[in-house]
Amino acid sequence: MTQAVQPHSDESGESGKPGVSQRSLRGVDLLNFFLADVQTGVGPFLAIYLAAFKWNEQSVGLALTIGGISGIITQTPAGGLVDRTTYKRGLIAIGTALLALGAAIIALFPKFWPVMIGQVLIGGVSSIFLPAVAAITLGLVGRKAFDRRQGRNQSWNSAGNVFAAVSMGLIGYFIADRAIFAFVIAMAIPTILSLKLINPDEIDHDVARGGKPGEEKDAKPARLRELLRDRPLVILLICCVLFHFANAAMLPLLGEMLSKGKGRSSMIFMSACVVTTQFIITLIASPSGRLASSWGRKPLMLIAFGVLPIRGLLYTLTHRTVLLVGIQILDGVGAGIFGVVSVLMIADLTRGTGRFNLAQGAIATAVGIGASLSQFIAGTIVHHSNYRVGFIFLAGVAGLAVAILWMFMPETSGDRIKPSQSKRIGLNVVETTV
Repeated sequence: MTQAVQPHSDESGESGKPGVSQRSLRGVDLLNFFLADVQTGVGPFLAIYLAAFKWNEQSVGLALTIGGISGIITQTPAGGLVDRTTYKRGLIAIGTALLALGAAIIALFPKFWPVMIGQVLIGGVSSIFLPAVAAITLGLVGRKAFDRRQGRNQSWNSAGNVFAAVSMGLIGYFIADRAIFAFVIAMAIPTILSLKLINPDEIDHDVARGGKPGEEKDAKPARLRELLRDRPLVILLICCVLFHFANAAMLPLLGEMLSKGKGRSSMIFMSACVVTTQFIITLIASPSGRLASSWGRKPLMLIAFGVLPIRGLLYTLTHRTVLLVGIQILDGVGAGIFGVVSVLMIADLTRGTGRFNLAQGAIATAVGIGASLSQFIAGTIVHHSNYRVGFIFLAGVAGLAVAILWMFMPETSGDRIKPSQSKRIGLNVVETTV
C-alpha cells in the first residue's frame, strides 16, 4: 500500500497537498526524465540523420515542418482532452507507444513518404505530453507548490535530455546513425513503467485543469474564445510564437552546417551541443521556479528572451567547434527559464477558468506554427543564400520578441498583476493571492 505523507516544504520544492505520497512525486520525477529520452531522438539528431541520406537543407526543413504541422493540428484538442479526462496517465502511455512507432518508421525507411508519415505520427502524439505532465503535477501538488515543482520537473527533464544526448551521440558515432532510433524505442518502456508509480487517486482533477478544488462537477469552464479576449494572454502568445520562430531552427541549422564533410563525427558535435544546453537547463530550472515566486515572471522571461538574439549573432562570428558548443550555454539559459516560467504564466492567467491545459494547447499550437515555419523559412533562406544570413534573420526575429515582451507584457504572478492589466470579458476570475 502506498504510504501517504503530510504536506511538506523542502529544498527540492516538492511541497504537496495532504495525502500525496512520495511514490507519486518520485514517479513524476522519473516520468520527466524518461520522457525526455523518448523525445530527444526526434529533435536535432533528425536533421543530421536525414542529411546523411543526401537530403538537402530545404527537404530537411520540410520534414521538420511536417512534424510541426501535425503537432499544430493536435495541440489545442490535446489540451482540451487533458482538461476533460481523468485518464491522464493513459494518454501519456499511448502517446509514448505511438511516438516509438514513428521513430521506428523513420529508422527503417528513410525515404520521403515514410519519413513524412513518421513525422506526422510523432508530431501528433507529442502534443499530449506537455499539458498532461503539467496537469498531473498541478493536480498532485496544488497551486502553492506549483512554481517550485515545475522547476524541478524541468530539471529532471533536462537531466534526461543530457543522458539521451550523450547516449545518442556515442551510439551514432560507434554504431550507426540509425541506431539512435532504437534507443528512443527502448526508452519508451521505462517511460510507461514510471507512470505506474503515480497514484491516480491522488490527482485533484479540478485543480489539474485550472479550476477550483471541490467545485461543482457540472461547472462550465471558460471557452477558448473567452480566454483569447484576455489581452495579457494574447501578448504572451505572440511573444512565445516569435521566441520559438527564432529559436527552433538555430540548432538544426548549426548541425547541418557543421555536418558537411564530417561524416559520423557530426553526431558527437550535436551530442556536445545538446548536452551543454541541457546541462545548463538542469542547473537553472529549479532556481528559476523559486525565483519566479520572489522576482516575478516578467524579469526572468526578459532574460530568457534576451539571450536568444545574442546567440544567433554569435553563430555568425566563428566556425570553431569549441566556441560553437560554448555558445549553447546561452541556449540553456533561455530554454531553462522559458520552459519553467511560460507554464507558470499560463497558470496565472487561466486561474479559476478550468482551462489551464486548453490554454497551454492553444499557445502550443501557435508556437508550433512559429517553430515549423522557422524550420522551413530558415532552411529556404540558407538554401538560396548562406548560413550567416539565416542566423542573422533569426536573431532579428528574436530581437522583435524581446521588444514586445518588454513593452507590452504585464507581470502575472500573485498580487503583482492588477485587474486593470487583465482585460477579461465575462470571466471575473482574476485572483491576487497565491
